[in-house]
Amino acid sequence: MQFIDLGAQRERIKDKLAAAIDTVVAEGRYILGPQVGAFEEQLAAYVGTKHAIACANGTDALLMPLMAYGVGPGDAVFCPSFTFAATAEVVALAGAEPVFVEIDADTYNMDPKSLTAAIDHIKAEGRLTPKAVIPVDLFGLAADYGAIEGIAAREGLRIIEDAAQSIGGTLNNKRCGAFGHVASTSFYPAKPLGCYGDGGAMFTDDDELADVLRSIAFHGKGESQYDNVRVGLNSRLDTIQAAILIEKLAILEDEMEARQKVAARYAEGLGDVVKVAVTPKGHRSAWAQYAIETEKRDLVRKRLGEAGIPSVVYYEKPLHLQKAYEMHAKAPGGLAVSESLPHRILCLPMHPYLAESDQDRVIETIRSAVAE
Repeated sequence: MQFIDLGAQRERIKDKLAAAIDTVVAEGRYILGPQVGAFEEQLAAYVGTKHAIACANGTDALLMPLMAYGVGPGDAVFCPSFTFAATAEVVALAGAEPVFVEIDADTYNMDPKSLTAAIDHIKAEGRLTPKAVIPVDLFGLAADYGAIEGIAAREGLRIIEDAAQSIGGTLNNKRCGAFGHVASTSFYPAKPLGCYGDGGAMFTDDDELADVLRSIAFHGKGESQYDNVRVGLNSRLDTIQAAILIEKLAILEDEMEARQKVAARYAEGLGDVVKVAVTPKGHRSAWAQYAIETEKRDLVRKRLGEAGIPSVVYYEKPLHLQKAYEMHAKAPGGLAVSESLPHRILCLPMHPYLAESDQDRVIETIRSAVAE
């Protein structure tokens, strides 16, 4: 059994993938070939933004908006602690300081009350200037943008949506990637929309910001690549990856529907023995991961392993307890949910091609383990 079955997806579209890759190789336009622009147009149309700017990876996609907004030394950027390191890493790389915020116990996304408390704490301390907030759509579920946008507007903060796991998800019929002033995503192979290497993209409706982001992604170029108007990066999506993503984007919505069925089957089969994933009203998760909670997590994981069923703990330690980030500020009152969750959480096999018989085996193994 596969945790994420990229092979089944590849088998479904292998002829189209082969043709797309062959076309790129035959044309020889490996950097910024026509497939990159075509993919950006299709992706922007899908997400519902004016611009999609493709880049080399999801980390760059988070870093470049901070660079474009001039976020740097002396600035505070608020982000959840229960997330992958890239969310805070880019803040440090920009020269600013991450301030860690608590998550909601049910959605695992940024807690707006904790965000407000963290902002008030930083303002009272006076050492840093609040500049931006990076909400994470964890495991594919959109953050509470209704509340976060209100807080950001009141405090004059830029919102950078971390949609690395959520392309295909929606909130009140608005697609993830379309929230905030700018959004970022990753096309790492295991993502709901993933390529066969590294890749990423940024989304915005701001024409001027889009131009700046394109400049930063290409060494800070102006009129040409030899006209450098700012310090930038070398962060371009390879043409071959764009060609692959075009074919994967074409089936994404169908895969999203399949993911909803897998998630519903887990909820029905496990909801009475463990805490299953929560989907608030108005949300459609992209289900990058399916997480459960149980006090018997280690036993459940052991029994799954004995049955040949893969599982993963996301995340083993919150960022504010990691050596690289432990010196940074956090919301007052502590981050109890972020600290305790790693002892209970477990992510199960989740992909659009998960057979019902395999899923039932996962469910039966967990139920048996919990009953021990």
